[in-house]
Amino acid sequence: MIGRPEDGRDDYGRDDNRRGDPATVRAAGVVLWRRSPYDGGVEIALIHRPKYDDWSLPKGKLKRDEETAAAALRETREETGMECVLGAPLPTTRYLVEGRPKEVRYWAAEARSGVFSVNREVDRIVWLPPVAARHRLSNDRDRPLIDALLRTFTV
Repeated sequence: MIGRPEDGRDDYGRDDNRRGDPATVRAAGVVLWRRSPYDGGVEIALIHRPKYDDWSLPKGKLKRDEETAAAALRETREETGMECVLGAPLPTTRYLVEGRPKEVRYWAAEARSGVFSVNREVDRIVWLPPVAARHRLSNDRDRPLIDALLRTFTV
């Protein structure tokens, strides 16, 4: 078997959004990074969502029949204005939202171009070194994703 049903892919490694519990909200996101224009170190983008007054990573729900990776790219573009290249897959997070299970698949993503503009979901973006980004994140479940991103640079 090439893919494993529990990873959201079919036997050929393609996304299969029909697997699993249909009540689960499926989403995709990224840990968006770039090289600092000042010192060449890694900077991570965090977004501020005024609806929740939180600092988060770019992510969002899949549209009907949308591939997970395509959703991650689309959501990143919509929320940050950035075009990026997906890199290594990062851990999937699972949690409840209003009693309903939510599953978010993440990737490392290098920002290549773009300009942030305030939009209906995001009013601010900051680029921070990893340690500062970990501290600024509002949800504890997002912090291990930064650690996972950093491990991709040492592999």
